[in-house]
Amino acid sequence: MWSGLRQVIDRRLFRIRPAEALPLRLPQRRIFVLPTRAGVVFALTLFAMLLASINYTLSLGFALTFLLAGLGIASIFHAFRTLLHLEIKAGAAPPVHCGEPAHFGLIIGHHGKSPREAIHVRTASATARIDLPPDSHTTITLNAPTTARGWQAIGRVVIETVFPLGLIRAWSVLTPDHTLLVYPALESRPPPPPASAGASGQTHTDSGDDEFAGLRAHRPTDSPRQVAWKAVARSGTLVSKHFQGGAGGPQIFDWHQLPPALPDETRLQRLARWVVDAAQNDTRWTLILPGTQLGPDRGTQHRHRCLRALALYGTPEHVTRA
Repeated sequence: MWSGLRQVIDRRLFRIRPAEALPLRLPQRRIFVLPTRAGVVFALTLFAMLLASINYTLSLGFALTFLLAGLGIASIFHAFRTLLHLEIKAGAAPPVHCGEPAHFGLIIGHHGKSPREAIHVRTASATARIDLPPDSHTTITLNAPTTARGWQAIGRVVIETVFPLGLIRAWSVLTPDHTLLVYPALESRPPPPPASAGASGQTHTDSGDDEFAGLRAHRPTDSPRQVAWKAVARSGTLVSKHFQGGAGGPQIFDWHQLPPALPDETRLQRLARWVVDAAQNDTRWTLILPGTQLGPDRGTQHRHRCLRALALYGTPEHVTRA
């Protein structure tokens, strides 16, 4: 009931829509003005000064009261004008892995001839302060925690100012249509991926013409050069690099070959770790998910396609957006 009531208040009072396309410009009707706590104390003080001036017929008291009242009224205009016709555009929002902070970029600017000062832009988890010179734009980054894979929206954004005297707060509330993709978290200590065999079904040793094909369990006959020391430091398990000749096929990361008792999210985290490691080693690989096969391929774009498919797995768009 309360969430429904809040949505009605947002739509009617603050004119908030579920998602507003960027860029957008703040018109007069979307800027709200109210006194701050200091403004309320200031108004009560002026009222007391006015009563004292009336009671004792103090000409200088009237002059001082009306002078201060004029400053307070002028601050309403300046606070309102600071936000009027501000332009908000979408900035960069690079994908991140779940558990890492998301970075939402926003471009704030205006085309006026006067500077806009002491503007605060905040979300539920971040705040940024900016000063805009005349006819300028600036880029800010607002961080947010990530707790689930998939698309994450920036959420409610409040743009406000108490410029110039701190007596009046002008603000506007909006919900930009600005999202980023959250990849699955990377499994911290995964087992090595299955090694792919060459055309003859045999694996090969490390030679100048062989291609890196992944990691496998360490053998006593392996040389120290074959040990994957970075993977050993990360997982605590002794593993060796696996190489195969040019005729060998790519690595295959197959959802169906993982242990049946493994939860879906753990499967996604393990596959994501294998994909990231394969991309770092410039290996060709194929990712197989239920209803989706990506590859064989290599490189940054293939890495993004695979991680995107893993992030959107189980959603209606996990096939069409992969």
